[in-house]
Amino acid sequence: MTNEAPVLHGTPVVPGVGYGPVIRPAPRPQITTTTTTVPDTAREAESARFDAAVEVVADRLKSRAVHASGAAAEVLQANAVLAQDRAWRAAADGKIRSGSDAAAATIGATDQFVTIFEKIGGLQAERVTDLIDIRDRVLAELNGDPEPGIELPDVPSVLLADDLAPADTAGLDPARILGLATSLGGPTSHTAIIARQLGIPCIVATAGLDDVAAGTTVLIDGGTGRIVVDPDHDAAEAAVEQDRTDRARIGAWTGPGATSDGHPVAVLANVQDGSGARAARPTQAEGVGLFRTELCFLDRDTEPTVSEQADIYAEVFDAYQGRKVVLRTLDAGSDKPLRFAEHPQEHNPALGVRGIRVAAAAPGILERQLDAVAAAAERTGTAPWVMAPMIATVAEAAAFADRVRSRNMVPGVMVEVPSAALLADRLLEHVDFLSIGTNDLAQYTMAADRMSPELASLTDAWQPAVLALVARTAAAGVAAGKPVGVCGEAAADPLLACVLAGMGVTSLSCAASAVAAVGARLSAVTMQQCRDAAHAVSSAVDPVEARAAAARILV
Repeated sequence: MTNEAPVLHGTPVVPGVGYGPVIRPAPRPQITTTTTTVPDTAREAESARFDAAVEVVADRLKSRAVHASGAAAEVLQANAVLAQDRAWRAAADGKIRSGSDAAAATIGATDQFVTIFEKIGGLQAERVTDLIDIRDRVLAELNGDPEPGIELPDVPSVLLADDLAPADTAGLDPARILGLATSLGGPTSHTAIIARQLGIPCIVATAGLDDVAAGTTVLIDGGTGRIVVDPDHDAAEAAVEQDRTDRARIGAWTGPGATSDGHPVAVLANVQDGSGARAARPTQAEGVGLFRTELCFLDRDTEPTVSEQADIYAEVFDAYQGRKVVLRTLDAGSDKPLRFAEHPQEHNPALGVRGIRVAAAAPGILERQLDAVAAAAERTGTAPWVMAPMIATVAEAAAFADRVRSRNMVPGVMVEVPSAALLADRLLEHVDFLSIGTNDLAQYTMAADRMSPELASLTDAWQPAVLALVARTAAAGVAAGKPVGVCGEAAADPLLACVLAGMGVTSLSCAASAVAAVGARLSAVTMQQCRDAAHAVSSAVDPVEARAAAARILV
């Protein structure tokens, strides 16, 4: 590529190279302030029209969730739940009862809740994009218009956008979308997570993206965060060919996870239900490192019974019969409220009642879930590892471990808040393993909303402060002779995976689509190289320097 070609920079999320013409999302529906006053006699029918449109939108999202897997399924299901949110629907219905037509009521209720979410901030602010997407889908249904979304191109292209709703990202076809870049979003946003699952090269928080017109040819490098506008054709084709070679090498990797000199580092899959586990099973994943259990709770008006839960858990245990399965207990609260639990009104839900704290706020939920896990384990002859999210104190870890051991299962906890990382050695006095959730750990360590595009560089898992806490946690595991895994998005970054192994991390769990890339990169380096890279990264002052330091060693 020529030196004259303009180069844009963003935060790299999913490695890979894409080269092609730019496409942009179709315009969203026009939002107008004009409204028709509905007479008293027609308001009941207008309310029913709104309800019907909402149900159609929710049913479409649920249907897509059923046919999706991994994070895409979880996000689509969560959005279906949001579409049916009682408070939002009640606000719209109240406006209709006051004389607004269904479209104006949809817009007004959405504006009301967008303001609330933005004031709350944190993870709740992430819901703004989701709610606006739901608004647009409901408006399209009310108006008889086509459902908004991404129109997939006839020619393989690179998609550039301000931001994407998770429902749009989940529907992308990797064969026709060669790369994805957004002006907004962070490295752990739903868009980024789904892009990683789909294996689409992705960059977020990209400055200057609005200036690139549709039809312009670009080269996107999801590993470095660079977008070259109108690149030299021959140089771009060479980059694409090198990427194909790299992908072929990745495709040839057969596992198990280990460095080139034979040091084992297990590479596991993240799943959310039985269908996701069955989809991941043909990969080289050696087991499940993160079984998210929220999906069977989020779309329910009542708590699922122990029997219902056991059936769901047994599907995953059956899919990985005889292999390691690490199950995370319910991670609700914040942006994932439970309809049947009394969640308190909180000014900052991300720092409120979520994860293990829900067990205290809604007594019995955790006990019944553990009973269901134990029942599924007994039925399938499985010995699951069970971990709790959002553990902040030694006492919480000890109490959870007692509950798990009393049911003859292996207890562990997640390290997502700095206090857990700082006290990792003391947590390991009570539990048998730790699993680091780097998405939340980065957010809480850097005091930066992980969905904020302005703060994307702060929530990068390569931040030296975040890596220092990961290294401290891994060292505690080495000293105690107990395993420490990473199940956040950092584990899906092949370069960072090698650094984590050098710190003493014993397992890496990622989206099924990232398993081979991580395993192949590990197999190409020695453990000493990994350790040297970890040492070099410890002296870096920012994510860019950290990546560069690691790359120089892990060639």
